[in-house]
Amino acid sequence: MLKLTIERAPLLKALKHTQSIVERRQTIPILSNVLIETGTDGIVIRATDNEIEIVEKVPAAVEDVGALTVPAHKLCDIISRLPDGAQVSMVAQEETNQLQIVSGRAKFALSILPADGFPTMVQENMPFTFHVSGSDLLGLINKTGFAVSTEETRYNLNGIYLHEKNADQPALTAVATDGHRLASAKIALPEGAKGMPGVIIPRKTIGEISKLAAEGNGGIALSLSASQIRFQLGDIVLASRLIDGTYPEYEKVIPVANDKIIEADAAVLAGVIERVSVVSEKSRGIKLSLKPNLIQVSAAAADEGSAEDEMDAVYTGDELDIGFNYRYLLDILSQIKGGTVRLVMNDSVSPVILKDSQDESALYVLMPMRV
Repeated sequence: MLKLTIERAPLLKALKHTQSIVERRQTIPILSNVLIETGTDGIVIRATDNEIEIVEKVPAAVEDVGALTVPAHKLCDIISRLPDGAQVSMVAQEETNQLQIVSGRAKFALSILPADGFPTMVQENMPFTFHVSGSDLLGLINKTGFAVSTEETRYNLNGIYLHEKNADQPALTAVATDGHRLASAKIALPEGAKGMPGVIIPRKTIGEISKLAAEGNGGIALSLSASQIRFQLGDIVLASRLIDGTYPEYEKVIPVANDKIIEADAAVLAGVIERVSVVSEKSRGIKLSLKPNLIQVSAAAADEGSAEDEMDAVYTGDELDIGFNYRYLLDILSQIKGGTVRLVMNDSVSPVILKDSQDESALYVLMPMRV
C-alpha cells in the first residue's frame, strides 16, 4: 500500500492549489480531503467541492502503489511547516488506517478515508479547445472580474460571461456586470474558438484560475462544452461546472448617444477620489463637477463632514454635475494602465462609458447615483 518519498517544495505548491477549493467546513467529510494516487513517475493529487476539481501531477519516488484520501488543510499545514529542501516520506499504515508522514526527526500521522469514496467530476465531451496565454487570460479576468455580482439571487450574474463576438473582427470577449457597472474586455479570437457557445464561468472558478495563471505556468489549453470548462496548465488541470443560465443582453446598456468627452490622468483622479471619499465611507457617494478643463470632486455627509478637491482635465463641454459610488469608480480606474482615462457622458442620470485611452480592448459602463 502507498509508500513514497517526495520533495517538500513541489508537494507544498500542489497542496496550496487545493486550499481554497476544499472548504474547511464540509457536511460531507471526504470533501475535506485530497485524494493522493501513485503513478509511474510520481503522484496525482486531486481535490474537489463537487463543482470545481483540480488535478495535479507531482514527481515522487514511488516504492509501493496505492490511493488514499487525507485531510487537505492538515496535510498542507504539516508540509508548510517543514524546512526548505526537506524530503518527505509517506507510508500508508493499513493496521491503523493512517498515513505516516516523516521528514527528518519530525513524524506525523493523519487519519485516512478510502479512495473509492472520493467523488470525481464526470468529464464531458469538450467540442471546443483552444490555447490562450496566461497573461491574456489573466488580463480578461482582471479587467472584468471586479464587476461580477455577489448577489446569489442573481445567479446568472455570478460569473464572467465568456463568448465569441464578431463586431469589427472576431474576438474572445469577457463581460461581467452587477447591474450597477459593466466591464468588457477582449482578445483576438484564438484558433479553435470559432462557434463556441457563450458560457458563464462561476466566480469561484475565476478566482482559482486567476491564481494559477498568475504563477506563470505558461500557455493554457482551454476546453469547454455548454456545461463544463477545463483549463490545463502543464501538469495542472482545473475543471469546473458552468453557471446554467442566460446572460442578459448586455450590449443594450452600453450607451451610444453620449457626446461629452473628458480625459484625465487616471492615477491623479483616483488619488483625488480617495482623499475626498474619506467623508463618504457610509454613503459611498461622491460628486464630480465638470467644468472647462477642470474636474472638481466633492462629498458631504451630515454625520461625517465634507471634502472637496480638484484636478486639471481635458474638457470643453457644458458644465455638468454627476454622482458616483466612489468604490465602483476606483475599481475601474485601477484597470486603466495607459495613464489617461476617457469618460464619455450624456447627462447626470445616464450611464457613463469609461475607457483606457491607450487600450481599446476594454470598455466600462458605470451607472450614476444620486448624491
